[in-house]
Amino acid sequence: MKKLIFHFFMSMFLIVIVSACGSSSDLENKVVTENKKNEEASNEAKPKKLIIWEEKGKAEALKPVIEAFEKEYGIKVEHKELEIATEMYHRLRRDGPIGNGKAPDVVTFSHDKVGRIVKEGLIQEVKMNEEVINAFIESSIRGEMYQDKVFGLPKSVNTTVFIYNKKLMAKAPETMDDLYKMAKKSRKGKVYGYYAKWNDFHDAYGVMAGMGGYVFRDKDGNLDPSDIGLNNKSAIKGARYIQKWYKADLIPKGDEAAIGKLFDQGNLASFMSDGNSFSKRKDTGIAPLPKLPNGQPMKTFMEIKGWHVTAFTKHPYWSTKLVEYLTNDDNAVQRYEKTGEIPPNKAIKQNPAINEDKRAQALSIQIQYAEPVPNIPEMNKVWGPMNSAMDDISTEKAKPKRALDKAVKTIKKER
Repeated sequence: MKKLIFHFFMSMFLIVIVSACGSSSDLENKVVTENKKNEEASNEAKPKKLIIWEEKGKAEALKPVIEAFEKEYGIKVEHKELEIATEMYHRLRRDGPIGNGKAPDVVTFSHDKVGRIVKEGLIQEVKMNEEVINAFIESSIRGEMYQDKVFGLPKSVNTTVFIYNKKLMAKAPETMDDLYKMAKKSRKGKVYGYYAKWNDFHDAYGVMAGMGGYVFRDKDGNLDPSDIGLNNKSAIKGARYIQKWYKADLIPKGDEAAIGKLFDQGNLASFMSDGNSFSKRKDTGIAPLPKLPNGQPMKTFMEIKGWHVTAFTKHPYWSTKLVEYLTNDDNAVQRYEKTGEIPPNKAIKQNPAINEDKRAQALSIQIQYAEPVPNIPEMNKVWGPMNSAMDDISTEKAKPKRALDKAVKTIKKER
C-alpha cells in the first residue's frame, strides 16, 4: 500500500514538473519569437525621409514633435496639411497606389472611418508592444480597432458635455430631473433652461444608450451589425424621455448660430455640445452631463482622431515608430497645450495643465462614460433612418416605438 502511495505521489510530482517545464518552455518560445520579430523589424533599412499628413490648422503642434524625432532618429519628416474629413481620404486613394513618392507614410483620420479604409486597403495594422497600447484609455484603442486588430494610435478624443451660464445657473445640476424642473420654471420667465440637439441621432444617442439602448451588439470586442438595439425597450424609453422635453416646449428651435445667440444674450441657461464650444468667459461653466432618471450617466458618442500607417509605405517599422513617438505622454501634453485637444493617455490625468483646465476636466469625466461611434462600414446605413426617426419624435409626428421600429427596419433592409 505504501509503495502504491509512493508511486502515485511520484507520478503526480513528475506530471507537475513536466507541465511546469512545458509552460516555461512555451513562455520562453513566445518571448524568443516576439524578440525575433522585433529584431527582424528593427533591421528594416532606415529611410532618409518619412511623409506625414496632418489635418489643416494643426501643423504648429506637429512641428516641434517631428523636429525632435528627426534629431533623435536621424530621419527627415516632411509634413503636409490637408482637410481631414474628405480631402485626406481622396488624396490617399489617388496618390497611394501610384507610388510616385507623394504618398504619405503616416496619416490622420477620425476613428469612424477605420473600418472603411481598412477594407479599401488604405491603412495597415500597427504592431507594437502591449505597454504602448496600454498607455491609452481602453475605449480610445477600441475605436482604432477593426476585427481584433489595432490600426492606429489615438491622438485626441472628444465628446459632448454640459455648458451653462453661471448667472442663470449657480452650478451644474447633478440629474436631468433637477434640470427638467429648473427648465420648466425658467420658461415662465421666457428663458430656456436647456438645449440639446435631440432631433439629431448623434446627440440623442447619449440618452438612449444611457437607458440601455445600443447601435450594434458588442461581442467580445467585435460589433455585430445583425444585432441592432435601437428599438429595444430601453431605447424606446430613452426616446420617450426626449419627446417629453419637446412636448413641454422646453427645447428651443433654431440652428447652431441661433442657439449660440440665445445663450450669449442670457435667454438660454445651458446646452449640450462638444468641448470645443466652451467659452472661457468667467460667467460660463462646463461640467459632465447630468445623470438620467434611471441614475445612469449619458453614454454620449466619442470621437477619436488617430495616427495611422498607410498600406503604401515602404517603411512600416519606422512609420510605426513615428506614430508611437507622436502619441507618447510627453508629446500628447505638448499637443494639448498647443491645440486644446484632449489626449487619451492614461498617464496625463494628473498633469497640472489638464488638472487646472475645467474644460479638460469635464471632458475627461464624460469620456469615461462615452462610447466610440461604431467604426464598421455598416454604421453608414444607420445615420439617415435614425435622424429621420428622431426628427419625427421631436416634432411629435410619430410615437417613439413606431419611429424607431421603422428606422431599424430600414437599416436592416439597406444593410
